[in-house]
Amino acid sequence: MEILSTQFVARYRKLDGTPQSVDEHLLGVADLASVFAGKIGLSVFGELMGALHDLGKYSKSFQSYIKSAEGRIKPDDEEYVVADEMRGKIDHSSAGAQYIFKHRGQVPIRQIASDIMALCIASHHSRSGVIDSLSPDGTDLFHKRMMKPKEQTHLDEVEQLLDEHVRLIVEKCIASNELESQLSARIKLLWGSGDSLEVRQFLLGFLTRFLFSTLIDADRLNSAERLPRSKQSWPLLINVFEANLAGFKIEKPIDKIRDDISLSCLRFASRQRGLYQLTVPTGGGKTLASLRFALHHADTYKMDRIIYVVPYTSIIDQNARVARSIFAFLEESGRQIVLEHHSNLTPEHDTSESKLLAENWDAPIIYITAVQLLETLFAAGTRGVRRLHQLANAIIIFDEIQTIPIRVVHLFNNAINFLVSQGGSTVIFCTATQPLLDKVDAIKGAARISPDCQMMGDVNGLFRELHRATIEDGTKNEGWTVNEIAEATLQELSESGSVLVIVNKKAQARELYQCLQGKSEHLYHLSTSMCPAHRTKVLDTIKACLDPKSTVPVICISTQLIEAGVDVDFGSVIRFMAGLDSIAQAAGRCNRNGLRGTGRVLIVNPENEGLDKLPEIRLAQKITKRVLREYHDEPEVFDHDLQGPKAMERYYHYYFFQRAHEMAFPVKKVDFGRDDDLLNLLSVNTGSVAEHTRVNKQAPSLHLRQSFTSAAKAFRAIDSPTEGVIVPYGEGGRIIDELSVACFEDKARLLKVAQRYSVNLFPYEMAKLKDEWRVLEVWEGSGIFYLDERHYCEEFGVSMEEVSDMKTLIG
Repeated sequence: MEILSTQFVARYRKLDGTPQSVDEHLLGVADLASVFAGKIGLSVFGELMGALHDLGKYSKSFQSYIKSAEGRIKPDDEEYVVADEMRGKIDHSSAGAQYIFKHRGQVPIRQIASDIMALCIASHHSRSGVIDSLSPDGTDLFHKRMMKPKEQTHLDEVEQLLDEHVRLIVEKCIASNELESQLSARIKLLWGSGDSLEVRQFLLGFLTRFLFSTLIDADRLNSAERLPRSKQSWPLLINVFEANLAGFKIEKPIDKIRDDISLSCLRFASRQRGLYQLTVPTGGGKTLASLRFALHHADTYKMDRIIYVVPYTSIIDQNARVARSIFAFLEESGRQIVLEHHSNLTPEHDTSESKLLAENWDAPIIYITAVQLLETLFAAGTRGVRRLHQLANAIIIFDEIQTIPIRVVHLFNNAINFLVSQGGSTVIFCTATQPLLDKVDAIKGAARISPDCQMMGDVNGLFRELHRATIEDGTKNEGWTVNEIAEATLQELSESGSVLVIVNKKAQARELYQCLQGKSEHLYHLSTSMCPAHRTKVLDTIKACLDPKSTVPVICISTQLIEAGVDVDFGSVIRFMAGLDSIAQAAGRCNRNGLRGTGRVLIVNPENEGLDKLPEIRLAQKITKRVLREYHDEPEVFDHDLQGPKAMERYYHYYFFQRAHEMAFPVKKVDFGRDDDLLNLLSVNTGSVAEHTRVNKQAPSLHLRQSFTSAAKAFRAIDSPTEGVIVPYGEGGRIIDELSVACFEDKARLLKVAQRYSVNLFPYEMAKLKDEWRVLEVWEGSGIFYLDERHYCEEFGVSMEEVSDMKTLIG
């Protein structure tokens, strides 16, 4: 008797229990993955991976499990199994990988293609992402998986049951010469620029991760019964944007400069795709100017999306709000134009539901943090990597590129080079303080800046025109006490009418705030302990105080989050000693709109600062002091400008030289088992190869030798990983209540809104609050947490003590 394919169930719909057949799922994923992989010219790879990824679900073991779990098989039926005991124990991902491996042939390029696809399929149910091909201890895990007994993978069984439509697609792809021709074309581009073997192997591994992304996202979308958005209507967005720009009036000299910058960006939009630099002094209007470039460039080359990558969520608040105000009437009609992605509230490790709720960056204009971007490029798990393919055929604007962590420089450069050369993306490094990413060691990976890369014609002249504040070195041998800094703040307030103090640590901000409390009517605090909606409200209040039409004396004490990209204009700024790039960015908040003669930025060095856990700031301080001494001796060498390109180039030259050994993301023996670095693990993997050779007396016969999972698990975009928690500030309380009872469709909507009411906490903070039952799950088993209202303070945000105690402290 013929077995009908409709008897083979891939999943049951959560909403109503409707079954989705295995063949329907495989064909649907094949279609989507083909489109996604087609962005880098590997459409057949996506189609074949999609058609085979869940091949093992045809097995009797899986069908018994899923039907028993859903109550479709009764306990007295012969096929019944106890689903809880079988969960995670039925291998349905190896069969498809083994099928491809079996048909890999003898031609090397075909073998590489087959191994890449087999690795992606074998990894797609791994919680860690792409599995190690060669483990750090030298074990050949790839061939071990390919040789897994067929009794466990069910390969022979499922080959006989494969749906005829799926079989035709699989056989067509395997018989086609396109697998070889498509990969050959990619490798020619990947390896055609004289790169080192290390960089070449990294790029091949990154291509594998990209293809894995296409499979994961296609699988998630099909399972959630969602389709990608249709192509963007760039002409419509351009018309709306240009109409908005036409409403700006040129009233002051700085308005004319900003207009010239905007026009330069518009003219640059016709340039070919590539990697460019937008070097504009702070306050030059680069946010709107770069968006103008991006919209026109996207329309010219029919690109999919515009992605802004910013260092802090505070800039997401501001920039996304500007963009959203421009396109507000389009969004009111039901279209999502601007997506803000503040934090990850869906956990990586839990249920299939959370995987479907995860954000996949499918919108025309997206604002994300650098941490989210780096995790998508390199981190473990499937939540982040799912978004990787969205970075192809896109315009990616790095706002404040100088904030990219030093240890990821080579990984980052190689990934960006891939997205530009392979993914057809245009990348813009945007800042007033350009780091020397194209001047680092090319053997390990330097940014391949395009010819004539500067979007502004006369960068030095632009800095002279926009000079609005003078940096003054106020450091003392003995350092400044908190009381002295408070007195200096009040003195600046009396002279300039408004003061911004930027500190290096949250504890410093709290201490200074407490010292100044009661001495100024308008005193405000800003830090990442406050949720984005809270920070936005405080910033709006501060901006109202700074309004030239009705100025009110105001003091703001803030961590570094305010110094990059936040549009505020203070009379004076006090900056705790830091890197010269940070000081220059802080100067951009002083006399930003040129309403005063010349503003003042005072550098102070607090006594006993205690930066043992912040070595990067400590080193940056040391190099800044060196540049300040050299500037004092020969100011003409720096064009008499500590904020200008020459001073920044000198600072970065010293900074990068001293930290060159950190740029490949080193890992230590105490953490990893041996001293190594992630660039090596993700490329030639010399340590693992040597260990395999020592044990087996021969080198591994692998085309891919990377330790993908091990490197991804060791990757940290920031030193201490954080976890998002929803806080009961403003609408946050209502969102928490609604999430606890919402249906599946509403949860996705609410989680997007909840990002503006979330704060990222360090592991020790989460552990303490969980132990005290002050951080709880929104719904049982969700892995999504909310904060007890007693631990959110109006002044400082999240408080490890109860708010009543905190009020006592600051009252």
